[in-house]
Amino acid sequence: MAANPVDNFIQGWDHEAKNTVKLLQALPSSKYDFRPDPDGRSLGELAWHLAEIDAYVTHGFETGTFDLNTKPPNIERPRSVEALAPGYEKIHREAVARVRKLKPEDLDRTMKFFTGNDLRISDILYVALLHHSIHHRGQLTLMCRLAGGSPPGIYGPTREEMVAFRNKT
Repeated sequence: MAANPVDNFIQGWDHEAKNTVKLLQALPSSKYDFRPDPDGRSLGELAWHLAEIDAYVTHGFETGTFDLNTKPPNIERPRSVEALAPGYEKIHREAVARVRKLKPEDLDRTMKFFTGNDLRISDILYVALLHHSIHHRGQLTLMCRLAGGSPPGIYGPTREEMVAFRNKT
């Protein structure tokens, strides 16, 4: 594990981002507009929200203010399932570059977050960025399954992966 707490965060965040890419690549290509809840996000919209989280939160660090009206670079949502994973990877790389600018002493500094609350940067990193993304990735995993897809195992094997494993032994 890296000695620098910012590097520690990035290491774990990158691991989760790789899992997100695996899920984005597994989404059924013809189901971009799949929407199990008429008032909720479509599969494509929810998938891109994972990129938006990375972009908007880290853009707030870079600009010194969290403002949903100020768009980060490259945030335009792709309009096909096939473009989601590469788009997410690009946004994530840009977001990592922004977080790399933080120094360990910045982690205890507070900023006024989107909600209007003053939050420590370390809390924003872990709760608003990392855990928020994991939460929505779980939702997207279920949407993938509901749309007829076969999501990858993230923290354990899926039923399809277990069947394949059992067939090997």
